[in-house]
Amino acid sequence: MAKPKTLFDSPETENRSAPLAERMRPKTLEEYEGQRKIIGEGTILREALVRDEIPSMVFWGPPGSGKTTLAKIIAEQTKANFVPFSAVSGTVKDIREVIAGAADRQKLYGEKTILFVDEIHRFNKAQQDAFLPAVEHGTIILIGATTENPSFEVNAALLSRCRVFILEMLDVPDIVAILRRALSDAKRGLSMTAPPADDALEYLAMMSNGDARVALNALELAASTGHVDRTRVADALQKTHLLYDRAGEEHYNVISALHKSMRGSDADAALYWLGRMLEAGEDPIYVARRLVRFASEDIGLADPNALVQAVAAFQASHQIGMPECNVILAQCVAYLAQAPKSNALYVAYGRVQRDIRDLPAEPVPIHLRNAPTTLMKNLGFGDGYKYTPDFKNPKEAEQCYLPERLKGKKYLRPT
Repeated sequence: MAKPKTLFDSPETENRSAPLAERMRPKTLEEYEGQRKIIGEGTILREALVRDEIPSMVFWGPPGSGKTTLAKIIAEQTKANFVPFSAVSGTVKDIREVIAGAADRQKLYGEKTILFVDEIHRFNKAQQDAFLPAVEHGTIILIGATTENPSFEVNAALLSRCRVFILEMLDVPDIVAILRRALSDAKRGLSMTAPPADDALEYLAMMSNGDARVALNALELAASTGHVDRTRVADALQKTHLLYDRAGEEHYNVISALHKSMRGSDADAALYWLGRMLEAGEDPIYVARRLVRFASEDIGLADPNALVQAVAAFQASHQIGMPECNVILAQCVAYLAQAPKSNALYVAYGRVQRDIRDLPAEPVPIHLRNAPTTLMKNLGFGDGYKYTPDFKNPKEAEQCYLPERLKGKKYLRPT
């Protein structure tokens, strides 16, 4: 049976009206730039591809790092039936139809089926579970692509049956090579009378944040004027490509970098990570809430005024919003970064939580109990309680405020 055409065989890839990034998509490993750690000579994946023994796997990497392109190259070089599938529009019914077709091919022709699922993290648990029996029995070879951490976004049972390959951001030389190929390929690339200067290409590669698609699209837009230099490249980029997803993995990476920079008292780094969030459109109130938490968790009693500063920044940010509140948050971040640090309160409360979880709910000592009624007074509620203001000598007012089992317990300890 002849290998059928797939959605990847669209004639649009040869259409000059298609975006440059699509026209220049590599079709062979020789054209593929970057990711040498996973697809270079001698790697496990390269050898598996040569032997046509592709395992089920997940490609995890940032946008524009070559996940889909690598899947397309596998589609061209493997002898298996290749079925592309989008997690955005696909349903469980569609999945079952693909698996049924794969089972028929395997039974009738002994042919393997590779199912490529783009943005697999968009599938919910039930949808991902639909793949499991077919992957386990070898009915399909699953290749998933995701920008999100598969440890969190892919079911453990499914993930345990797949190899995870991490694709890294393309570095500047890789993207420069991709751009040069676009300028030299007469059939698929750009036609320019005067090619861009080296510094313009390097600037574009650097500012594209490792995303080949962004770099190629920006080059195409800049080249539409007939002349490409650093100024036109900057205009084409417009910084809308900042690598930051308010709901994704990079969101947590950047807020973690901000938190750790403040904890390490590096105000400059903290201001940078703050800017990365705000300039990419992060909700300033989210940032302000994190700063309030940081003020107690990492500074606490070492500088009680830190919490005052953080709450003030939260209130001011809520009142005036972006972009005016950016400098307010910057002031707070700089203050918190430079403040003395102590996690004594955080640790103390952790000890409290542990005792509450692991020990019985101890009764309140009778001398600390409230006695609003005569009956309660007659039962001895409040007996023996020492009202501290009545004692001139603090030593005479000392009494136990913890349950008997916890007497002498120290949660807040000197740091």
